[in-house]
Amino acid sequence: MSKTLYKTPFSRAYWKDAVADAKKLRTLVFSALMVAACVALGYLQSIPVVNNIRVTWGFLARALCALVGGPVNALVFGFVEDTVGYFMNPQGGWNPFYIFTTMLGVFTYALFLYRAEVTVLRVFLAKLATNIQNVFIGGLGTYLFYSSKGYWVIVGGSAIKNAIMLPIQTIMLVVLFAALLPILHRMGFLPNQAGRLKLWKRPEWLPEKTPKEEQSAP
Repeated sequence: MSKTLYKTPFSRAYWKDAVADAKKLRTLVFSALMVAACVALGYLQSIPVVNNIRVTWGFLARALCALVGGPVNALVFGFVEDTVGYFMNPQGGWNPFYIFTTMLGVFTYALFLYRAEVTVLRVFLAKLATNIQNVFIGGLGTYLFYSSKGYWVIVGGSAIKNAIMLPIQTIMLVVLFAALLPILHRMGFLPNQAGRLKLWKRPEWLPEKTPKEEQSAP
């Protein structure tokens, strides 16, 4: 599939492609499936880690949608997914900050993963960035709407939780991408270079292996 890959999202061509992909019917259908997946995953039993920290599953579908649909689609998806998810499974009061956090989180996944060679490092950095957002922006939402505690107390507790969850969530995303990237590539959602998960990105100065070298490699 001939799709341009970009080293960074800081180019006009990148955003032109992101807008074009967001308008495609197959992107909208895939996004709708990921909304349904997030709702369904919300009903799955979370896995306790320590104290009140538990592994949930919705971030997996959000990251997949960001990878395929790009940052423009991510903003729409984040709004729809969080809104639909709340009305399907309401817990606590409705909080607009949580919608914003979801939109920003999916948008951030897309900046790292969309039209890029997907490496373990990129997956880790994407999860690190979204967890930092959860700490400071999600903490602000909790402080303004629900809590009588001070903001920095909330941030401190959230930082501990997100630090513990970071390696677990990264491993979950790595396993998911390793399994699904080849399938998404065969379905035409991803370019050739993004068709499999890589441990690292080969430096430009290092020559690519020839087919003969690859066959003789142990």
